[in-house]
Amino acid sequence: MNNDKIKLLAVVGPTASGKTELAVRLAKHYDGEIISADSMQIYKGMDIATAKPTEEEKHGIIHHLTDFLDPDEEFSVSDYTALAHKTAADINGRGKLPVLCGGTGLYIRSFLENIKFPEAETDISLRNRLNRQYENEGGERLLEYLSGFDPETAASLLPQNGKRIIRAIEIYETTGITMSEHIRHSRLVPSPYDYTVIGLTYSDRQMLYDRINKRVDIMLERGLIEEARAFYGINSGNTASAAIGYKELKPYLDGEMPLDEAVERLKQATRHYAKRQLTWFRRDKYINWIEIDKCDSVFEEAKRIFDARKGH
Repeated sequence: MNNDKIKLLAVVGPTASGKTELAVRLAKHYDGEIISADSMQIYKGMDIATAKPTEEEKHGIIHHLTDFLDPDEEFSVSDYTALAHKTAADINGRGKLPVLCGGTGLYIRSFLENIKFPEAETDISLRNRLNRQYENEGGERLLEYLSGFDPETAASLLPQNGKRIIRAIEIYETTGITMSEHIRHSRLVPSPYDYTVIGLTYSDRQMLYDRINKRVDIMLERGLIEEARAFYGINSGNTASAAIGYKELKPYLDGEMPLDEAVERLKQATRHYAKRQLTWFRRDKYINWIEIDKCDSVFEEAKRIFDARKGH
């Protein structure tokens, strides 16, 4: 084992699986600080919808990379990894353990595996043309086009991932090299981390879906509708349309749908998102999975995994 590498513990998994609670307990036990890996918790004001931990839930543990960006600001995977690398080095430099926690698979994989994204020149006319095409025809057509020359990248994206689809097309059309090829080359540079990754899941998927449904109910009790209404009063950009919790409630806010139907759509969208997260994470063979419904103590099992690997 390379002692020059930064020791790092990560807690990953689908939404509503209890990642934050476990990460906080582990950070307390190992004298760590948490680095968020959530592509929506970075934005200011989107608190209830993104399930940002409250001060009470943080239990005094410092959380990094949450609540620092205005919703209309651009923020790429490359921006995230640069900030996360800097943050992990700072935490380690103060003698503490970096604890990564989140469910945004692309952020997590790019950070842990030290993937460097290509710095292709931005062709404004190309960008504008692709943006118009996305707005007029939707993501399916662009994704189909991308799959013609880079099926690997296309397979990792969804039609609603407009910015990432457009960026992958731009990279190929301006450099002649696909995004997946760029990433393969970047993996030649080793990760700076000696990482252990804990994944949370349920053997009975319905138990996870029940937790999701309950969490949506709790979010509504905490004021999700008021938060969404305030958000749409100020913002109308891409971030708002991408945030699960807002877009499903918008038809209700606009008087176009009854509340119970909007809430059911929100629960369904969140369940689908959890399913996509699990599909993504299952590709990463280095994840140590804990099946919550088959485990007496998730915390003790996570400690056992980390201690065994670290030789504590």
